Amino acid sequence: MSSILGTKVKISVFGESHGEAIGVVIDGLPAGHTIDFDWVYEEMKRRSPGRNKFSTTRVEKDVPRVLSGIFEGKTTGAPLTAIIENTNTNSKDYSELKSKMRPSHADYPAMVKYKGFNDYRGGGHFSGRLTAMFVFAGAVCKEILKEKNIFVGAHIRAIGKVIDEKFDGVNISREVIEELRQESFPVLDKAVAEKMQQEILSAREEGDSVGGIIETAIINLPAGVGNPMFYSVESVLAHMMFSIPAVKGVEFGEGFGITELRGSKANDGYYIEDGKIKTYSNNNGGVLGGITTGMPVVFSVAIKPTPSIALKQNTVNVNNEENDVLEIKGRHDPCIVHRAVPVVECAAAVAILDILLQG
Repeated sequence: MSSILGTKVKISVFGESHGEAIGVVIDGLPAGHTIDFDWVYEEMKRRSPGRNKFSTTRVEKDVPRVLSGIFEGKTTGAPLTAIIENTNTNSKDYSELKSKMRPSHADYPAMVKYKGFNDYRGGGHFSGRLTAMFVFAGAVCKEILKEKNIFVGAHIRAIGKVIDEKFDGVNISREVIEELRQESFPVLDKAVAEKMQQEILSAREEGDSVGGIIETAIINLPAGVGNPMFYSVESVLAHMMFSIPAVKGVEFGEGFGITELRGSKANDGYYIEDGKIKTYSNNNGGVLGGITTGMPVVFSVAIKPTPSIALKQNTVNVNNEENDVLEIKGRHDPCIVHRAVPVVECAAAVAILDILLQG
């Protein structure tokens, strides 16, 4: 079982891609909060596979069954446990992978760490399939954050070299976030969506895959939330983001781009409007000294290309300890970026609720 330990909200995820079920235990949720599970299930659908030609053909309903922690529609304060049964697995597609290590997958390091006893089918416990439980946990946390008027939203910033516009880091409305949530391929510039989709289809036709960038915003967080250094808003969010399979980079605000600016341009100047302190720009992503400024918290994550591709790849056979060639079979996403949008949002919601509950 993999655990992400926060100070208040603690999450454990269990199961394997081709096992009986996957599940999550959420400990530390405050009691008495109403959870709209119809809304939660809608969040689950945003990530679920087999919905369009841009993702894997594996079809899973991804309807979680809550086992504990909810009574009469409200959180009880006890650990909230839920599972999702795996119903559409083709384990025979993975028989060759017991000995042939897939490039850029966790197969080899997992085999070494667990002495060959790890479940390699579909990636086992390392599979992106388990991110369904991230979405469930985060959707529950989103419901609690709504009561505080805090909202999390994201869009596809890039697919390969096809780029969407950025969030306006100073003005991000709930309406924009809600509109993005309704889209199966969420982008700010609608004209760029078709180009991104064509990039994915081109990769699929070539037996290849493509990665991208997801930009996320958290709005209506008050100033003064978080702690310096080891439990800063950035460090907690980054920890959570790097817990998502395929995430290879995280940056806040302008991120690495801020290095190209002079201090006079990079600094976010203050002003007062209607008695509230704001900044003219938001190059620092709404966080200074690890603590929120009251501006939107904005960050981006880099998602690597799906490592399971149809093209032949060089590998090793660990049985005979010889070089080999691997041609992966099975059903795989040519791009996971669009399905990862709700995963990133929900992982962020877990982290933010944990920070807020510290008081």
